Amino acid sequence: MSAHANLPARWTLLSLRPRGQHGSLRQLARAHGGRLLALSPWVIAPCHDPATAQQLQRALACPQVLFTSPAAVQAANALLPLAGAGAVQHWLAVGQGTANALHQAGIAQVQSPARMDSEGLLDLPGLRDPAGQAIGMVSAPGGRGIIAATLAERGAQLQLAEVYRRKPLPLRGRQRAQLARLPAASVLALSSGKALEQVWAQLSAPQQQQLRRASVVAASARLAEQARSLGFADVRQASSAMPADLLASWLQRPHPAGAELAAGPLRG
Repeated sequence: MSAHANLPARWTLLSLRPRGQHGSLRQLARAHGGRLLALSPWVIAPCHDPATAQQLQRALACPQVLFTSPAAVQAANALLPLAGAGAVQHWLAVGQGTANALHQAGIAQVQSPARMDSEGLLDLPGLRDPAGQAIGMVSAPGGRGIIAATLAERGAQLQLAEVYRRKPLPLRGRQRAQLARLPAASVLALSSGKALEQVWAQLSAPQQQQLRRASVVAASARLAEQARSLGFADVRQASSAMPADLLASWLQRPHPAGAELAAGPLRG
């Protein structure tokens, strides 16, 4: 991405990624003179128990296996090396980030949709009419529920492996203080509806109103609609959930010259 001379002197990017996974967004914000406010809704906890290993073995015995996130790939590969799963003929990923994680795990051929969301994945040729087919799905409890429900409706024999858990994190006082002093130029990167729900439920009504002042860049039409339903007025849909694409849709919009903070500078 090229530099954007029309950006406000100070602006903040809000991230709802899991704890420890804000690095890409933080680097992008800094590269364009912004700051990142991390609002992690949860921390990822991989599962290492025998029951989960058995679930994963059954999923990897299917001809098609789909992964719903990079975290699912990493947790599964730590439990059972994916490159040794010889029964799998088709590896499917919900988006490019998940596909990259599979490549890093030693899987050369991965199918992922151009539209990087649940609906895009379900439109892949192998999932349009899966009646009677055994399909493995590697995810977390509650992860990508629309995928499992739709495949079941289409008659697939789904083998689900839930290889990690999301442990909710409470918002800290420092994060709440930073939210109360958000710059007028702020943007929320939205790639998970459940992450937004988790954070939103912890906010008081005044804090929710403060957050509504931020622009939103959503990774899908469904997420954009969710943001609008919560009262966000400035909502844009990005071309994908990749960090660079999320930020690009906001960077490319016009920004008032000399936009400044609504309150004092963010710290930390």
